[in-house]
Amino acid sequence: MASNQNQASYAAGETKARTEEKTGQMVGTTKDKAGQATETTKQKAGEAKDKTAQTAQAAKDRAAESKDQTGSYLGEKTEAAKQKASETAQYAQERSSDAAQYTEESAVAGKDKTGNVLQQAGETVANAVANTLGMGSPLAPQRTAPPRRSPGITRRMHTSNLC
Repeated sequence: MASNQNQASYAAGETKARTEEKTGQMVGTTKDKAGQATETTKQKAGEAKDKTAQTAQAAKDRAAESKDQTGSYLGEKTEAAKQKASETAQYAQERSSDAAQYTEESAVAGKDKTGNVLQQAGETVANAVANTLGMGSPLAPQRTAPPRRSPGITRRMHTSNLC
């Protein structure tokens, strides 16, 4: 029996050794695979980090370009608005100057016309007073030229004499 026991112990020892060897091999393989997985994961994480950085830089560049385009567009529109406002102000100034010139010319013409009318009216009144006082008689010296009368005053005088 001792030999059966020895054989059983021997077989158990061999099985145990094989199991330990296989376990060691499997642990080693698992460690290798885990190491490879870790390296692959690190590599993929680095690639993802690089890709993210590239994408972020591209977005930043596009944003800067868009800002430049927007700024340029706004600058152009602002300059166009300034130019239009300047043209409008210049036009308004010209129209205002024209209106002031017309007003001045109208005032001068009105003043001249009023002066002429008053002069003619004064002459008419003077003649009427002279005639009323008898200074317009045949014995009194007559003016060589008839008094100047405007057509409107003459018409009024003729129509008032007809009544």
